[in-house]
Order: sequence, then structure tokens, then C-alpha cells
Amino acid sequence: MKKLLLALVYTALTLGANPVLASDADIITPLLEGDMKKLAVHSAPKATSNAAFDLADDAGRATLEDYRGKYVLVNFWATWCAPCRKEMPQLSELQAELGGDDFEVLTIATGRNSPTGISKFFEEIGVTNLPRHQDPKQGLASQMAIFGLPITVLMDPEGREIARLRGDADWSSDSAKGIIKALIEGRSAG
Repeated sequence: MKKLLLALVYTALTLGANPVLASDADIITPLLEGDMKKLAVHSAPKATSNAAFDLADDAGRATLEDYRGKYVLVNFWATWCAPCRKEMPQLSELQAELGGDDFEVLTIATGRNSPTGISKFFEEIGVTNLPRHQDPKQGLASQMAIFGLPITVLMDPEGREIARLRGDADWSSDSAKGIIKALIEGRSAG
């Protein structure tokens, strides 16, 4: 009986000393409104790919691992994708408002997209603040199960996938911005 009592006291003290932090899913789920209702939030984070992709302007190669330490919204898109053309300015607005040390929008053109075509695409829609990275052989897209475009993956600071949205969405909406702000604030509080 004495051992049981000691175990209960120890457990109570341990729980009191280590408050349970809200998971990213707990933070995101109540904020899903409008287009963000299409965001599939994972109950547990999932591993991402370590496949390399090409950085813009022949600056070398990178992996998603290089973006650890912040929340990253990875948008897989293509120059021929009409919904991508619609949502790219919204992603640009999200990056302009919330991008920084805690959050970044990462755009990766997957498949056949020439650097010239990508530059023209960005110029035509007036986007200057998003990267023009490429996954020409679709190694990253394949390992990330990107089938159909656009697909946007939300990663946590540990580099794990916490949510995914198939198709386009209004990433400049109050709901989208609210989700990103709550994640950043939740991480800061923890």
C-alpha cells in the first residue's frame, strides 16, 4: 500500500511539474474554416522525405531537412497548373505577412518546369518573395506521395508533416493566417 501511495504521489508531482503541451493537431483543428476545412490534420506527425531538390538560380541542392527549426508550408506546384496560378499570390501574401524566423512558405515546382518558365510564371502573377525551387525528376514529390497538383504540406519545426491539403486553397484567408499564428505562438509558449 505504501508503494502504491508513493507511486501516486510521484506521478502527481511529475504531471504537475511537466504540464502537457497542446499538440499541433489540437492547435489547428479548432481553427479550420472556409478553404482550410480541406486541410487534413494528422493526429501524429509523419516523417518527410530526405530527397534533394534543386534550389533556384542554380544555387545547388537542398532537402526539407535544411528547413528544420521553423514551421514550413511546402507547396508543390507546376507552371501548367491553373489552380496553382490562382493560389500562388495568396501564398505570397502569407509569406509577406508571417514569413520569418518561425515560419516560411517553400514553393517547389515539380516535374517539367523550365527555370525560364518558372520565372515567367512568377513575373506574370507578380510574385517576388517566394522561392523558385524545382524537383524536375519528381524524386521529392514521389517520396512525399504528391499525386496531382497543387498539394501543400505543413511541416513542424522538427521537419515532420503535420497536415496536408490537396488542391488549391485561399492561403491568405484569416483562417490560414490564424492557423500559422497559433502554431507559432503555441511553440513560443512551450
